[in-house]
Amino acid sequence: MGFIKEFKEFAMKGNVMDMAVGVIIGGAFGKIVSSLVDDVLMPAIGLLTGGVDLSGLEYHLPPVSKMVGDAAEAVGAEGAVDAVADAAGTVAANAGVATEAVGATLKYGLFLQNVIDFLIIALCIFLMIKAMNKLMPKKEEPEAPAGPTQEELLTDIRDLLKEKK
Repeated sequence: MGFIKEFKEFAMKGNVMDMAVGVIIGGAFGKIVSSLVDDVLMPAIGLLTGGVDLSGLEYHLPPVSKMVGDAAEAVGAEGAVDAVADAAGTVAANAGVATEAVGATLKYGLFLQNVIDFLIIALCIFLMIKAMNKLMPKKEEPEAPAGPTQEELLTDIRDLLKEKK
């Protein structure tokens, strides 16, 4: 029973509950910011840039069998080219991919789009936090207790020296 009691104490601590509320509100806030970016800002940016869609930018790497074939021909191992090409074709066929197009695709446009989305979201969050900080009342920091003045310190030193004699 000690484990359950200890877990209950942990789960009911103020910090854990505050964190849980923060996660839930953060999820809802993320939806708001995503909607702002996807539904308001990105169409406006698309209008300004003439409808440029970065997500379609990609680079097609040459097929594996072609790269292996070129390397093997450079070394002079033509028999190995056919074996590797057959193996690559078998793997591609088993994976449901056309045997001619085993090359990979670098979708750098999607990466650029995600970077732009991140920067816009970061800017929105920064501006919202900045606005929230202006709306929140500033907390008055209590003044540090004043220490003894120079005269009081000198008086204490004098008194200590008198006692020492």
